[in-house]
Amino acid sequence: MAFEILDSLSLPGDPLKPNEDAFAQDDHAAAVFDGATGLGDMLMPGPSDAAWIAQFGARRVMAHLREGESPGRALRNALADAEQSFKGLRRRPPDAQWELPCASMILAVEARTNETDQQAGKDRKGANVEFLWFGDCGGLLARNGAVEVIGETLVKRAAEAKRASAIAQAKNVSPAGSLNRCDFITQLRKARDFVNSGNYWLFSPNVAAATHAARTIVPVAPGDHLLLASDGFLALASDYGAYDAAGLMAAAMDKGLAALGRELRAIEDADPGGDKYARFKKSDDATAVLLKIA
Repeated sequence: MAFEILDSLSLPGDPLKPNEDAFAQDDHAAAVFDGATGLGDMLMPGPSDAAWIAQFGARRVMAHLREGESPGRALRNALADAEQSFKGLRRRPPDAQWELPCASMILAVEARTNETDQQAGKDRKGANVEFLWFGDCGGLLARNGAVEVIGETLVKRAAEAKRASAIAQAKNVSPAGSLNRCDFITQLRKARDFVNSGNYWLFSPNVAAATHAARTIVPVAPGDHLLLASDGFLALASDYGAYDAAGLMAAAMDKGLAALGRELRAIEDADPGGDKYARFKKSDDATAVLLKIA
């Protein structure tokens, strides 16, 4: 089994600001990371703390996988790398949890066939893909004539839209208005303080997060298709209702990701304040990778 890349897209939410998404892919694995935009002073060198954690995570997870590590071990070791690098490079220790760089993530890896299956002649025409994820990055898997959603993006995005709408109504402002970030910063920091506690864990400089990644293994066959994406791209379905999951996958294959990127930005340009589609930013970074199982 191999992942054949068909198309990719990574758009910054604002062309004047860093793209805080990252993706990586090789023949047997692919990953998308979405750094959480910082809510205060930068602690790390580079364009932003969120860009650092996303790019570092994508690079180190793939490096460990190429060394032959299992997906779970590769993730744990990448988190350990992030913890060590953060301690060595940061300008100062964070004063609060909300300052910690963190990212959503989805990782898809060819699952190893065990010896029993090999001896029984299984998996000769198909294989399994193991998915690990944090936060609201997600995937769409087209197989057996249907599209399966991997991850919790739809649920998480609906909750965030409700929160943005409630805060905006209480303060009588447009939720995505560029001048209103100060109106939301206290609430955003309070929410970020819960990262890496309870059931809310993200890719961050904390190796303990490894045991909290969501995980599933799905059988696949040659000719199946996989779309991995950040929530900024999946907003076409989760936030804006332009497509359902099956429609978005079909559009990705038929129109291409660049065309969908233009559709995404057109919807957001028509609702810059977020009054129709409640959200905290006019446009988020949007990244997607379309793969074929070969």
